[in-house]
Amino acid sequence: MKQTISFNINSHIRRFTKGVAHQTLYQYSQAVSPHIAAEGNVLSYDLDRLQNAAKLSKQVISNERILKSVYDFASERASVGPGWLFIETAGGIHSPGPSGTTQADLYAALRCPVVLVGDWKLGGISSTISAFESLKIRGYDVESIVLFDDAKYGNADYLKDYFKQRHGLSVTALPMPPLRDNASSKEKDETSMLKYYLETSQTNAVQDTLNRLNNRHNARVKALENMAADAHQKIWYPFTQQQLLQTKDIVAIDSACGNHFQTLVAESTTLPNAKSLLQPSFDGSASWWTQGLGHGNSSLTLAAAYAAGRYGHVMFAGMIHEPALKLATLILDSFRNPRLSRVFFSDNGSTGMEVAVKMALRAARIRYGWSPDTKIDILGLKGSYHGDTIGTMDCSEPNIYNEKVEWYEGKGVWLDYPQIQCVAGEWQVQVPCEIEADHNQSFSHLSDIFNLGQRISRGDHKSYETYINSALRKYLDKGRKFGALILEPVVLGAGGMTLVDPLFQQTLVRVVRQNASLFGAVESSGFPDDDRTWQGLPVVFDEVFTGIYRLGRSTAASFLDSHPDISVHAKLLTGGLVPLCVTLASECIFDSFASEEKSDALLHGHSYTAHAVGCQVAIESLNQLQRMEKTGDWNWAKSNGWMQVDNSIHASLPQSPPQVWSIWPLSLVQWISLQTNRVAGVWALGSVLAIHLHAADGSGYTSSAAEGLRKRLLSGAEIGPGVSWNVHSRVLGNVLYIMGSQQTMEREVGEISDLLRAALKG
Repeated sequence: MKQTISFNINSHIRRFTKGVAHQTLYQYSQAVSPHIAAEGNVLSYDLDRLQNAAKLSKQVISNERILKSVYDFASERASVGPGWLFIETAGGIHSPGPSGTTQADLYAALRCPVVLVGDWKLGGISSTISAFESLKIRGYDVESIVLFDDAKYGNADYLKDYFKQRHGLSVTALPMPPLRDNASSKEKDETSMLKYYLETSQTNAVQDTLNRLNNRHNARVKALENMAADAHQKIWYPFTQQQLLQTKDIVAIDSACGNHFQTLVAESTTLPNAKSLLQPSFDGSASWWTQGLGHGNSSLTLAAAYAAGRYGHVMFAGMIHEPALKLATLILDSFRNPRLSRVFFSDNGSTGMEVAVKMALRAARIRYGWSPDTKIDILGLKGSYHGDTIGTMDCSEPNIYNEKVEWYEGKGVWLDYPQIQCVAGEWQVQVPCEIEADHNQSFSHLSDIFNLGQRISRGDHKSYETYINSALRKYLDKGRKFGALILEPVVLGAGGMTLVDPLFQQTLVRVVRQNASLFGAVESSGFPDDDRTWQGLPVVFDEVFTGIYRLGRSTAASFLDSHPDISVHAKLLTGGLVPLCVTLASECIFDSFASEEKSDALLHGHSYTAHAVGCQVAIESLNQLQRMEKTGDWNWAKSNGWMQVDNSIHASLPQSPPQVWSIWPLSLVQWISLQTNRVAGVWALGSVLAIHLHAADGSGYTSSAAEGLRKRLLSGAEIGPGVSWNVHSRVLGNVLYIMGSQQTMEREVGEISDLLRAALKG
């Protein structure tokens, strides 16, 4: 594909070849960089097909349009039969496309094997290696490097040794083409070039290069087709009953870019004309809730490469490096919780939560003077899940994840709670029978449920207070001791994608903090009574899943208008690129470990604690997400039925509805809720959409009610003749959820919405 051109490349190909299909997809009228041409010049679109096409003034072609044009042409040629397809780009690796996106990023979604044309001139060694590294760091497979051979500079000889030794790649050196003789006739010049093409194309170097490309292609296809079978024999999958897993159930992923995987088309695909080897699969679980800035995000990749090049991995205990300190400062400043002042690094959400539990229980034991062998319980909600370490499993309610494991002891009390769902077009707060409320409450809009100040003024919280106080006294009267309140704010993720009434969680925090005398005798000295010191119980918020803009805000705690004493963040912390977790704590919690004895320290850590690569990536990830919020990147979603984007003074008034929105249109949520023959309820918040289906076999993990819907989404739809796409989603029993990243575009949401409507009708 030519983006800028000073001569008609199609005429050149026609002149010197026979039987070669060729297409100039886009061409600007002047030979300048495309981003400049797009702004100030005119475009002749699809020159071969529309020779007399009208000039389109100042048209900037989108990245999506360019990629679709390439994909359509490639599909068209593939339908003719086997052959070679070369996509020629204009300029260098980082020459911009019409939108300004550099070509290395623009074409990354295609992930075509690359033949890199090196530079034979002075300085060409550096530019060729730099171009190779720019491609490699973006996930391209550079299969061959070709350049002209020139004795004066000797670039070819150096690059042959360099790429063979470091990367196992062959470099093909081609003879220089004949110089144009301006004194000669056009016919003589063409004859000279034709002779050059004929002789060069028959050389061993060219034939060997083509053979290597062919062999590499065949090997890639074979490896893809064998991946599932090989994995079935060698891999022990998490959260999977291996005996039920078959080879056909394993999806082979060739690559991922943006919000999509490129997956191998299954032989059993239901699309009648499927011909492509690969198809785009929307990452509907955000890769287990980790994706926030899209797969293959080059900014995150470069941040990781910078830290890897600067540090690799370095010791952390008793030492400090810049990325860790910068991240600690950034995250404390960003979350605006006046209670939090300390950052503890760990590897992932499970270990971060285990650290949080250790912090909270120590603080409670010291405050209330309990001995080390005193049994201390955790207070939480039914269906809670906080990770898979032994410590966090003890803090989760028994369910399908842990009711049968040998090490589970059940050190906690779990309260029931009201849930939020949209049912038959109406937002409901569904109150369990344990809570003696008058009835379930209905609201016209989700933002009304999150308007906690207005609901408290009506007294909606009083039945919650009564239930919480009664439950606490029942257990305390039996001699139970509590060391912490642990909550997943707003959404219980692995516990069934449950949207909890934020007023209930806020009330629970307030009751615990205002009734310190319930939990133990407190000595007044040494424990200040201020808004930064925990009261009653240390409050721990597990924001591993719900935090860092997953629900549309930087913290899920903000929905509750509550500041935790300990807060745990992972997953979106690094945009999904590498594992990293931070457990944030107040100074009061930190002081609980102060002692002259090392045995009293928080003895928890990992070999890769605060690894520099993860910290640097997290800095870039947080900065990107904050920029997106400030520049209004999600305004299209906020105004899509959820709320009006209003910058007037009235938007900040105390009684204005809170900002509650989702990338999933309100109209879609309401339509799904009306499918009452199949749907029990639905909710959407931030990038999450959760559909609760009626289940004859009961709700929970043992239910198979959502499997049919998951399979229909996986069957997908056709993009064009023989080309398909689908949605790779996950289910939690009778709940199917689809999750976008924070960079999911409105167009993508529309396409998935259409597929989801069709799947629910099917």
